[in-house]
Amino acid sequence: MVLRLASSYMSLPQTPRSLSSLSHCIPSRKFGKMWKRGCTRRPDILPSLNGDDACLRVFVLSDLHTDYSENMKWVECLSTVKHKRDVLLVAGDVAETYNNFVLTMSLLKERFEHVFYVPGNHDLWCRRESENDFGSLEKLEKLLDACQRLGVKTDPMVIGSLGIIPLFSWYHESFDREEDITSFRIPPLEMACKDYHACKWPEELSNKDTSLASYFDALNEHNTDAMEDVKKTCEQIITFSHFVPRQELCPEKRMLFYPNLPKIIGSDCLEARLRSIHGAKVSGSACHVFGHTHFCWDAVLDGIRYVQAPLAYPRERKRRMNGGENWLPFCIYSDGEFAERLSPCYWSDYYSVNPDNPGTLNLHPGLPDSTAKE
Repeated sequence: MVLRLASSYMSLPQTPRSLSSLSHCIPSRKFGKMWKRGCTRRPDILPSLNGDDACLRVFVLSDLHTDYSENMKWVECLSTVKHKRDVLLVAGDVAETYNNFVLTMSLLKERFEHVFYVPGNHDLWCRRESENDFGSLEKLEKLLDACQRLGVKTDPMVIGSLGIIPLFSWYHESFDREEDITSFRIPPLEMACKDYHACKWPEELSNKDTSLASYFDALNEHNTDAMEDVKKTCEQIITFSHFVPRQELCPEKRMLFYPNLPKIIGSDCLEARLRSIHGAKVSGSACHVFGHTHFCWDAVLDGIRYVQAPLAYPRERKRRMNGGENWLPFCIYSDGEFAERLSPCYWSDYYSVNPDNPGTLNLHPGLPDSTAKE
């Protein structure tokens, strides 16, 4: 089976196209020539399996990082029968290299009826020799082109009576509003986060301000009509992104091995975007799935359920109380309703009984560390 998949994914284009196919759907804003006039489209509507929503199951997963051989082996070992009628939402960070990305998505598409994807930061790294000739925006288009050829969905869709909306996003440093910890020397972001060196952006775009986060958020605007149709059609909607929409979905700085992690994880415009979609829906009908921080999470904030179910790095799974190999991907939707809480989730379980106290800057002893983002 692997040999057959290998021959198919190697046949996909290895060189990036121009940005025209992306830019013609991106609204013109302050980046001028980079964006042309926007376009809109309607969502695809797929019948639920056997015409019965009770048969529809949706699974979620993020941060596969299949450049690690252990993680690629995990994907290869997923059942080729069990999920043939199911939907999988992949919330970014599939693989750093193009070949591993395409192989991973090919394997997932063989196992699931429908696979949805949004890009993560590792997916857009351009530090390998074979990727030195193009930037991260070109790589983004290359990955989206591969998804289209593989039948992986990146646009809003209605399946039965359930709406699924992928959301493009990126982070900005001002997302962090918690007071900095200054009691010890913390390595600068450029040293702790490889994105600053591995991603290659046009000079107009930067993590330092909101320009990069705004650019990615605007990529969603070509789906405005599709999102509106999903909102009108579906009582239950799942949105998903790679990055974090609210700082409360990350442990306080005093809990973190790298206290400046909140500066490189999330976006305010992402939260505004998903709130505009879910509106006044209650937790029983509104869910947002995210990734990036590698913390298992399941919590309801202001009426929306937020879930993270990461595979993460092999070394992280070894010290995580609920591992990941045996229970992922997580079933978030089944029998016409959202599933019970993902448990155990150390940090969201912790904050369900302990108040968030970001004003306290004393480091908390004896709690599990996070891993600084690579």
